[in-house]
Amino acid sequence: MMSWRVSLSLGLLALLLVGAGPLRAAPTPLVVEAALDREVVAPLLDAFRAAHPEIRLVYHDRSTLEVDARVAETDPAPDVVISSAMPWQMARVNQGYARRLDSLAARRWPAWAKWRDEVFGFTFEPIVMAYRLDLSRHMAPPQTHADLHTLLTTERETLEGKVTTYSPLKSGVGYTLHQQDARYTPRFWDLVAGMGRVSAHLEGSTRAMLEGLSDGRYWLGYNLLGSYAMVWAQEHPEVIVQVPRDYSLVMMRMAFVHRDAPHPVAAEAFVNFLLGREGQRVLAGQTPLFSVRPDIVGPFTAARLRDQVGERLFPIPLNASLLALVDPQRRAAFLERWRREFRRAEEE
Repeated sequence: MMSWRVSLSLGLLALLLVGAGPLRAAPTPLVVEAALDREVVAPLLDAFRAAHPEIRLVYHDRSTLEVDARVAETDPAPDVVISSAMPWQMARVNQGYARRLDSLAARRWPAWAKWRDEVFGFTFEPIVMAYRLDLSRHMAPPQTHADLHTLLTTERETLEGKVTTYSPLKSGVGYTLHQQDARYTPRFWDLVAGMGRVSAHLEGSTRAMLEGLSDGRYWLGYNLLGSYAMVWAQEHPEVIVQVPRDYSLVMMRMAFVHRDAPHPVAAEAFVNFLLGREGQRVLAGQTPLFSVRPDIVGPFTAARLRDQVGERLFPIPLNASLLALVDPQRRAAFLERWRREFRRAEEE
C-alpha cells in the first residue's frame, strides 16, 4: 500500500501542475539566410518577432555569394532566402528551389515585383554615388554619370587611389549593377577605363566603400546601395549621398521560401509579413529600404522616390531576362572585358 507521505507528495504535485496551467510548446524555429545588413533591417525583424512570438527567428547576414551557396545546401535547407543579387536569386528559383506562395498578399503583389508567385521583390532601393565633403573643395561633385567620367579624366592626379566601386568579381550585386549600367550608359566602358586610370579600389560591399569614405581613404564612391548609404550619412556628416540626376538604377531585395524549408508554415508567415501592410509600413517608416506597396505612406516609399527623382529611376526588371546575366559564357565574356578596360591605362 502506498504510504500517506507518497500520496500527499503526488497530490501536491498535481495541484502545482494544475496551478501552472498548460505547458507551452517551444517556439517554432525559422532560419533566414539573407544578404541584408542586420542593423538596417532590425526594425523589420523586431516587428515580425512582436507579431509572431510563437516563432523563434534565426537571422544570418552574409554576402550575396555566400547566401547563394547556402541555397543548394539541404542538410538542412534554410527556410527563407533573401538577396540583392537578383540574377542569382532568379536562377535558383528557375532551378526549382522556391516554394510557391499561395496567399492573398502574394496574389495582390505587383506583377513587376514578383515571378510566378515564387520570388518577390519587397524593397525598392536606388543606386547612388557618394563622396566626402572634402571633395567639393577641389572640384564640383558629380551629379550624373557623364560628370563622373569627366572628373575621372580631368582630375586624374587628384583622384588617384581615391575612387571606389563594387568589384564585379567579388560581389553578385556589384556584377549585376555593372551589367545594368552597360545597358543604360553609352560610354560605360569608358567609365570603367576611367576608374582604372585613377587606380580605383574595387570593394565587395557598400559598407567597405562607406568606411573608406569616412576614414578618408576614398573621396568618391560609385554604385553604392542607397539604403546603406543613406543610413550611414545620417551618422557620418562627412559623407554626402547623390542620387544620379541622369538616371538611377533601382535594385530590389528578392525573397523566397525554400522548397525544402524545414519550417514551411513559419517561412510563409515571414514572407507574407514582408509583403503585408505592417511589414511594408515598417520598411517605409523605420528603414531606408523603401517599400513597394502603393498604399503605404512614409519617408521611404517607391512612390515618394518617384516623386523626387521622376522618370530617371530605372528598376532592374524582375523577370526571366535576369537569367541571361548568370549564363557562364556571358558572365565570363563580361568579366574579361571588364578586366581589359580597367587595365586600359597600362597600355596607353
